[in-house]
Amino acid sequence: MSARNWKIISRTTLFTNDHWTYKLDKFQHEDGTGDEYHYVHTLGSTMVIPVTHEDKFLLVSQFRYLNQKESLEFPCGGVEKDLSPEENAMKELREETGYAAKNLKLIGSFAPFTGACDEICNVYIATELYESLLPKDKTEEGMELLTVDLDELQRLIDENIIWDGLTLAAWSLAKKHFINIK
Repeated sequence: MSARNWKIISRTTLFTNDHWTYKLDKFQHEDGTGDEYHYVHTLGSTMVIPVTHEDKFLLVSQFRYLNQKESLEFPCGGVEKDLSPEENAMKELREETGYAAKNLKLIGSFAPFTGACDEICNVYIATELYESLLPKDKTEEGMELLTVDLDELQRLIDENIIWDGLTLAAWSLAKKHFINIK
C-alpha cells in the first residue's frame, strides 16, 4: 500500500507553540479503510557549516534539555515566520557564533525525523566570515564557540563526541566539499 494513495479526509491542529504545530490527519487508504496520522509540522530548519579563513570549522556547544547533556553542533535553528531559509541561516549563524558570512551556499537538504515530523533542514556552507553579533535568544544562552580543524572534527565524530543527528547528517552532505583541506 502506497502513501501516494492515501486520501486526506481532515486535518486538525491539536497544539501550537512558537516552534512547531502538532497535527492530526484522518485519511483513507486505497481500500477504503480509515486511519490517523499524528505528526509535528514546522516551517523547516537551517544548519550552517561555518568555515574560517584558516579552513577551520565553528561548532557550538550547548546543553540539550531532553538528553540532559552537552552537545557539539553546527549552528542551527528552526525557520522563523517571515524569513527565507537563507535569511534564517544567516540569523542563526550570527546569533550562535557572532559571525556573518559574505558567502552562504546551499549544499543540500534532508528530513531530520521522517515519520514523525514534516521538517526539511536546509544545509549551508558559510565562508568569508566576519564579526556581526546578534543577541542570543534564551535557548542560546550559555553556548560556547569552538574552532576545530578537519582532523579534529572527524575525530569528534568518530569518537561519538558529536552525537547530534542534524550535525551528523549535515556533515555527510558537506564533507565532500572539504576533502582537500589539511
